[in-house]
Amino acid sequence: MAERVALTNADNGRTVFAHTGDDIEVILTGHRDHGLNYTWSIPVSDSTVLHRIKGVTTPRGDATGRFHAVKNGITTLSAQRHCRPDRGKLCPLVVVPWKVRVEVK
Repeated sequence: MAERVALTNADNGRTVFAHTGDDIEVILTGHRDHGLNYTWSIPVSDSTVLHRIKGVTTPRGDATGRFHAVKNGITTLSAQRHCRPDRGKLCPLVVVPWKVRVEVK
């Protein structure tokens, strides 16, 4: 029976396990802080082990992606958090990576 695996900001650096036929949903939450908007890119997979079904971002900076495990293997899901400043503000020159290793059996 297919399962749904949900991943969030807190799962950065983890390894998760799934089976062929499972869906993996990534939900990354952006945030605002003192005129700076920290936004996520759409999550991506680095191989053909997971097929992306959906990927969107919101004006608030959130990003989601849904992937379907299509074959056995190991892959990485990744996204990056960037800063977008309000007018008159400056962002730190930092890009924050988010990565999760996925093993499909």
